[in-house]
Amino acid sequence: MILEKIERALQILEQSPEFAEIIPEVRSNIVMARKNAQTLKDVAGIPGRVTIVNGMPKAVARPDYGVSSHMARLVISIMKYDPDKRSALNIKYHPNIVEICQKLGLKVSSYDRNKEPPEFAKKEGSTIPWGVKNAVENLKDVPDVIYHIGAWGKEPMIVIVGENPVEVAKMAICIAKLYLNTIDKF
Repeated sequence: MILEKIERALQILEQSPEFAEIIPEVRSNIVMARKNAQTLKDVAGIPGRVTIVNGMPKAVARPDYGVSSHMARLVISIMKYDPDKRSALNIKYHPNIVEICQKLGLKVSSYDRNKEPPEFAKKEGSTIPWGVKNAVENLKDVPDVIYHIGAWGKEPMIVIVGENPVEVAKMAICIAKLYLNTIDKF
């Protein structure tokens, strides 16, 4: 059922040239966790991520479990605060996108990767849970959107969080269309 939901979300994303415009340099991934997920193997995502081919989003492979460590850690971390938020999708950071999310009424929060304590920065896999905890504490609620503006060697990023991948994919396309109206294409 989870793999089928991600497949449906991919169909939606792959038909949107607008979504291609908000895929980050590190590429996008869309994930969904099993209920009560505890490990990376409990979270399905796209092996190789979603890239751009001929101006259109394209999944490199079909969904599978245990293939996205970053996004899996993020969803597992979010589920500690809201177990219904089991899906996430990363998109590129731009201040206009953050503003669009706020205007849409989404709960938006951020964290500063430059303020990450060394003990977290040195331990593989601990940055994202630390970031999620900070984003929740900063908002005093569970965000729909979490972003950071990057750090040395780390691309700025926005993550949309929701209950299922179809909802998250549709929101990403809505955001992409609104974002394209804010930038000069020439």
